[in-house]
Amino acid sequence: MFTGLVAAVGRIVKVEPLAQGDDAAGVRLDIESESLGLQDVSIGDSIAVEGACMTVVALQGTQFQVDVSRESLNRTVGLAAVGEVNLEKSLRIGDQIGGHLVSGHVDGLGEVLRFSDVGESRELVIRVPKTLARFLAYKGSIVVNGISLTVNSVLDDSDGCDISINIIPHTQEVTTLRNVKAGDKVNLEVDMIARYVERMLSVSGVASGGAVAAWL
Repeated sequence: MFTGLVAAVGRIVKVEPLAQGDDAAGVRLDIESESLGLQDVSIGDSIAVEGACMTVVALQGTQFQVDVSRESLNRTVGLAAVGEVNLEKSLRIGDQIGGHLVSGHVDGLGEVLRFSDVGESRELVIRVPKTLARFLAYKGSIVVNGISLTVNSVLDDSDGCDISINIIPHTQEVTTLRNVKAGDKVNLEVDMIARYVERMLSVSGVASGGAVAAWL
């Protein structure tokens, strides 16, 4: 589990196929991060990389390695090439939850429609696919490339929705959002509670029963 509060911006410095000549193979990433602090990280621990939960398979100095399956590569962006990535170590009992509960499982990809100045901040507008649109709400939570953010508005249509998010200067400076531009794809994870509520309401007979009403 994670909070969506980025602890450091690291850099993928090497991408190596796990099987030569096999297009279905995943990759091993070498990630450099001097500021994350790997002293308390062990092989087998989880680190969110650009919003995707990955398992540490090797450690050396300020670098760690993770293996990314082809399935993960097909469903995410930012994990297949050299470049900056948001990093967060997994939650421990007693840690503060400053963002919201995040699983590190990317639900889908959004497309940046606009990232423009609005007063002292910036407005980030993202096109969300129809499969995820039902989970989003005004003042609800969304994870974008591993960052816990608040939805300021939702504009629905038949193919999905457009969401608007206010990005303060600090968030842009200390995350990979500083590199984002219109047309880019971004990793999205919807709110965990919204996912469970949707499941409960969709199960046959539950919506008309008293269990959901009592739980809510």
